[in-house]
Amino acid sequence: MRTKKIGFLSFGAWHPGGGLTRTGGDALRQTVELAVAAEEIGIDGAFVRVHHFARQLASPFPLLAAIGVKTSRIEIGTGVIDMRYENPLYMAETAAAADLLAGGRLQLGVSRGSPEPAWHGAEAFGYAVDPDQGREKTGLFRAAIDGAGVVPADAGGRPASTMLAVQPQSPGLADRVWWGSGTRASAVWAGEQGMNLMSSTLLLEDTQVPFDQLQAEQIELFRESWSKAGHTREPRVSVSRSVIPITSDLDRRLFGADANDDQVGWLDGAISRFGRSYSGEPDRLAEELARDEAVQAADTILLTVPSQLGVDYNAALLETIAREVAPALGWGPKHAPEPVP
Repeated sequence: MRTKKIGFLSFGAWHPGGGLTRTGGDALRQTVELAVAAEEIGIDGAFVRVHHFARQLASPFPLLAAIGVKTSRIEIGTGVIDMRYENPLYMAETAAAADLLAGGRLQLGVSRGSPEPAWHGAEAFGYAVDPDQGREKTGLFRAAIDGAGVVPADAGGRPASTMLAVQPQSPGLADRVWWGSGTRASAVWAGEQGMNLMSSTLLLEDTQVPFDQLQAEQIELFRESWSKAGHTREPRVSVSRSVIPITSDLDRRLFGADANDDQVGWLDGAISRFGRSYSGEPDRLAEELARDEAVQAADTILLTVPSQLGVDYNAALLETIAREVAPALGWGPKHAPEPVP
């Protein structure tokens, strides 16, 4: 069994009409507060989903920087940034600044694009909507954070032979970029490129096998591709899961009726498979997750949290998972304080 890291993944959703997260300010502040609480519990990572034109978290780097200066150990990341909306050189500057403020703890999940609510939203930002350009931008971003010269110096009104790198630079950040992969083929490409693999609860394909088996195949193909490409470092792989321990009447009212089954449907032009949720008594969740083939194959599990229920609810949820579920997955509370009897 691989040693696991456990993180949370927040969409940072807010709604003016209900819940405990009613404004964009609430969503941002509560994400920082939950990251601080998660670090105190011993959780390994605080990750945020990035969406545009929606009441969810959208501009990750100010938020990541804020988390970085409020914490000291926890990994901080994204899951994922849609590169169609990004200026890769400006992103390289802001990512390096946030990473330096966090002491080298950023883990950046990026992708070529995912369904967004806006029609040609990236075009409204001033960029092309072609998903392949998301891969091209990723290549330029990775080169920039790795210190490559990306623009000629100005030699009195003409380009010099000297190439300038963006500043600041944060050593090691280039090895902490993850590709958000929705298919087996894109996982193979990520392995070839030398990026870590980030796989969610959605795959844009279906082979009529359970989601965890399809995702485990995706992970295996990624690692084979990585090895064939000759990369020397050990790659990392994360999977996302919705895990809700039922320990109170409130939990039961909110989540006791979850179906806990895979779903198959049409999304983004393909028949897609959506992974099941896990809700129930903690001991049963531990048994079921221990049988999840992709969870076993990954080194990092990102737990999606119901952010609109507030910091206290989600911190208690993470503490229950850390104490009663995660040890069965190969995770140990390396940094957590002793639980109060």
